[in-house]
This record gives sequence, C-alpha cells and structure tokens, in this order.
Amino acid sequence: MASERMSTPHSSSRQSSSLSSSPMSTRMQSLQVDSVQRWMEDLRYMTEVECMCVLQAKPIGVEEDSQQGELIVTSGVGAGDHVARNNLQTLLRRALVVSTELGKMFQRLEKGRWQRVHSTAVRANCHVRSLVHEYSTARSTPPEMQKVKYEKSLLEKCMELTNITERCLHTDDEFFLKSMREAIHEILTDVSDSFSNMIDMALANEIRVLIKQIESSDSVHTIGSAISNLLSLTQDGPQLCSIIAKEGAVVALFKICRQDRFRDLYAHALRTVASICCVEEGINQLDKVDGILCLADILTDDSSVEAARAEAAAVVAQITSPHHTSTQHLASFLESMHDIVTALIKLCETASCGEVFLLASAALANITFFDSMACEILLQLNAIHILLQACKDRQRVDTPYSKDQVVTILANLSVLEPCASEVLQEQGIERLLLLLGEKPSSPSPSEGAACERVQQKAAVTLARLSRDPDVAQTAIQLKAVPCLIELCRSPTERNNSDSVLVACLAALRRLAAGCPDSIEAADHQQLIKPRLVDSFLLCSNMEESFV
Repeated sequence: MASERMSTPHSSSRQSSSLSSSPMSTRMQSLQVDSVQRWMEDLRYMTEVECMCVLQAKPIGVEEDSQQGELIVTSGVGAGDHVARNNLQTLLRRALVVSTELGKMFQRLEKGRWQRVHSTAVRANCHVRSLVHEYSTARSTPPEMQKVKYEKSLLEKCMELTNITERCLHTDDEFFLKSMREAIHEILTDVSDSFSNMIDMALANEIRVLIKQIESSDSVHTIGSAISNLLSLTQDGPQLCSIIAKEGAVVALFKICRQDRFRDLYAHALRTVASICCVEEGINQLDKVDGILCLADILTDDSSVEAARAEAAAVVAQITSPHHTSTQHLASFLESMHDIVTALIKLCETASCGEVFLLASAALANITFFDSMACEILLQLNAIHILLQACKDRQRVDTPYSKDQVVTILANLSVLEPCASEVLQEQGIERLLLLLGEKPSSPSPSEGAACERVQQKAAVTLARLSRDPDVAQTAIQLKAVPCLIELCRSPTERNNSDSVLVACLAALRRLAAGCPDSIEAADHQQLIKPRLVDSFLLCSNMEESFV
C-alpha cells in the first residue's frame, strides 16, 4: 500500500531461528513510564552476574506488604487493572535482555574471545532462569509449555552452554577450541530456537488472556484496555501479528464492531484489525467472519463517527495492498466494492483532517489497482473534481504521502478515455506540473521516497493523458516541456531518482511525438532521438560529467 502509515508499523519481525537479530527495541519504545521508574526497572534486569548467582537467579518479587515493591513490578499502575499489560512488559523486557546477550555470544564466539563468551553465557543463563521464574510466578505456565517441557529443556541447554564455555577457559589447544567453537555454536543456536519458541508460547498465552477479556467483558474500559494492549503488540512485526491472528483476535474485534453498545470502541478495534491484517492469517480471519461486509456497513452508515469510518478505510487499504500475495479475499470484496468506493470518495470529500483523507485515499488508490470497474465507478462519482479540489485544501492534503495517493488514483484513472476531458475541465494539468516539482520539507528518507513517487506518478499520468491532443497542447502551453527537461537533466530536481527520470523521459517523448516543434534541436538530439536506455544513461551520468 502506498500509505506511509500502513506500511511502517510492520516492517520488522523477530527471527525464529535466532534471537540474536531480534528487533525487540520497537517493543521497548511503546512502554511509556516515568524515567526514574524506568531506571529502577532496568536496574533489576541488568543486575551484576555475581549478585544474581548469590540470589540463585531469583528475581525481586512483589512484596505483599510493600507498596514500593508493587510499584516496581507494575510500572506505576494498579496490578489488578493491568495484569496482562504487566506480564507482557515483563516478558518483552526480559526477552530483550536475553536476546541481546545471545547476540553478543554469537559475535564473541566468532572472534574467539573465550573469557567474554563464558561471562556472557553465565549472564544469559541467569537472565533466562530469572525470566522463567518471574513469568511462572506472575502467570500459571501455559499447557503447551508444560507438555513439551520447553522450560526444563531450555534451562538444561543454558547450563550446558555455561559449562562447555568454562572448559574453553583452561586450554590453549587450538584444535580443541576449534571443535568446541562448532559445538558451542550448535548449542547456542538450539538455545536461541528454544527461547524463541518459549517466548512465542508465552506471548500466545498472554494474547489469549486479552482476547478473553474482549469476548467476555461488558466493560468498555476493560475491553478498550485489552484492545490497546493488542494494538501495542502488533507494532512488533509480522510474526507477532500472526500469533495474534491465529489466537482469534480478528474474530473477537469484529464482534465488538457489530454491537451498537460498543460504538465508541469501533475506531480503536478497527485500527487494531488493520495492524493485524499486515499478515495473511489476519486477512483470512477477516474473510471468514465476513469482515468486509462489516466494513461496508460502517463506511456507509451516516451515523458512524468519522474516526470509525477512517479506521474502516485503513482496514480496506491494508487488505487491498498490492504487497499481499494472496488475493482470495478480494472475491468477497468485489460484492461490496461499489458501496465501499462510494463511501471512500465521500470520506475524501468531507475529511476533517489530513490523516482521514490519507486513509480514505490510500484505500481508493489500492482498489484502483486490482479492478478497472473501480476506476469507472470513481469517474461516475466525480472523483477527479473531488481529488483535485482536495489538493487545494491544506487541511486535507498536507503531506507528500497524501499527494502520493491522489496522483496514484489519477494515474490509474488516466487509462480511461473520458478521464482526459475531465482533467482538462478541472485544470488538472496545472496540478500535475506542480506535483512534478514536489520536494521534501525534511531530511526524512520516507518523505523523500514519497516525493519521488509523487513525481514519478505525475509524469506517468501526464504521459498517459497526453494521448489526447487537447491535453498535449495544454501541457505544452503550460510549459510542461521545459519542466520535464529540467527534471531529466538535473538529478537534484528529481530527488536523484532513476524512476522519476524514466517517467519524465517517457512523458517528454509522448509530447514530442504530438508536437515535435516544442522541443529544441539540442534537447531532441539527446533526449528524444536516441533509444530510451541511451538517453537514460546520458542523464543519469550527467552529474558526474559536470564534476
């Protein structure tokens, strides 16, 4: 999906084969606590190995008679109200520490730093034992973990790792150390895999607790809190989203969205559904519970608040994303497509802010990719007028990401013949030329990439529309040719993008075919006459030739 919001939350995932590369830091960013509180918690988790050994790896538990002890464990909130959140925080914090230690071991093992390898193994052993003990105390061990005895197996492997690395401290025999390196690497990989599986099972258990709260509670506060925790977990990447989907979260969330008494939770629930549906399991669950029909009902219901309709649009944008390999769910989508497209273009027209417009337009942009009927529906609904008017409204179209959605829709509509006359009528050529000059307002890589997409698609749209002689003539009168030439010759003007260069060369050649007199001889010789690839190579190397 072209939408920046929809693509970023799920860009990383924890590797199942080895926790050494686990991006647990994303999880940590979502845990908002007081700075002193954070220091007190981190102090517990980073305890010196000697102290941990003296304490026999027993964690600092909750003191029943101590309010301060409870504060440390519960991150400053009531334990009774947020047990699931606290257990998840404990799990994720401990998992981050263990995965960091395992990662250090892999690196130090490769370098043969045996003293460091052993000390890291001791620390990892202590932290794993602490995690197992603390989590088992906070929550009864899940049946799956008892059945396969992951805890016992993991603890045994950690102890074996500690013992074998200690043996390597007392010898300089290179042959022995080489054979030990291979054995340690194998054990370390087993520890990583076992730890990953144990954490997945523990997380699944916590997720089941949250889903049970959603399904069994009548309290808006309790359900909202459980949904917030699920949403927080979805930010950790696709693997955790898969676990959430497999445990039935999508089904539970749509049950909420079908009950009028929970209307205030619709937006929150749908935002979580959109995050879960970054994985195929989430989309499959949505399809099984007729989620698309529910989305259509919310989008077309005039009594639905804008926030709920915007989040419904976010789900539509997610499930229609071109990045998904499976498209089986789109068959049921086609049945409601007319209603959904109508509701989305209306939402674009009435959006009160940039985020609402972004979500609605992103959904429309994705829909126009997979079915030409959607483009025909949009033309009938006066979409070109609505979208071009929105571009003049800074309250709705306020970022390159929103402009990316608009120009994507225009590019896909431009394959239809009636589109050209409507664009001319709405002075759309002027808008396309403005979009060709889109520049990032910050050094953000994502914003720079969005600007490149806007420029590229604006050039593609202009090229397609220029099949119409009236469009080509209007574009030439508005000095589109000098604009395109500058983009071809100046890498900085096109944000150093090769894709923008190719699109601009194609648009320039289309205009030159209809109006050859509009191109000067020197430009024609370099940009029009050669093969496209030769012109591309000339322009792409132009910056070097000036140095």
